[in-house]
Amino acid sequence: MNAALRAIWLDLGIAESVLVAKQLRIYAEADSLVEFVDNERVWLLIPAAANAWQAMQVAAAQDGIALQIISAYRSTERQVELIQYKLNAGQSIDAILQVLAPPGCSEHHTGRAVDVHTPGGEMANEAFEQTPAYAWLLVNAGRFGFTLSFPRDNPFGYVFEPWHWCYQPT
Repeated sequence: MNAALRAIWLDLGIAESVLVAKQLRIYAEADSLVEFVDNERVWLLIPAAANAWQAMQVAAAQDGIALQIISAYRSTERQVELIQYKLNAGQSIDAILQVLAPPGCSEHHTGRAVDVHTPGGEMANEAFEQTPAYAWLLVNAGRFGFTLSFPRDNPFGYVFEPWHWCYQPT
């Protein structure tokens, strides 16, 4: 494993055995990202994922479903910041690793993952499962190369994330 990542995990209190037990993999950082605007913010994704996202968003809109991004590419450094923020707030690393991947293990590092919500809905909340947007994604996201990464009882130990979709074309 990467020595730099080992040092980061050690600093955050993440044992390598946790990564093994959770069956996590290390993802390379995306090296070719494009900027695009969604919900009045600039996001980064690899070109193919950005194009697929935008096509999916248009198709959803044609069906009366509004989809917006709340998170896309996230660097390893940003992942460290998010975890450190939660640690500083008094959360245990075990609790944090149910909602955030260890640095180096997040699909967001690849530039292919998006966290999605629908306007007026709660962001990054399991309640997204009850929205027409989620129902639409279940039926249609695969046509655009997106899959739900963390269903209920996923083997990685993450909470159910109906909002997290990753571009994985076949």
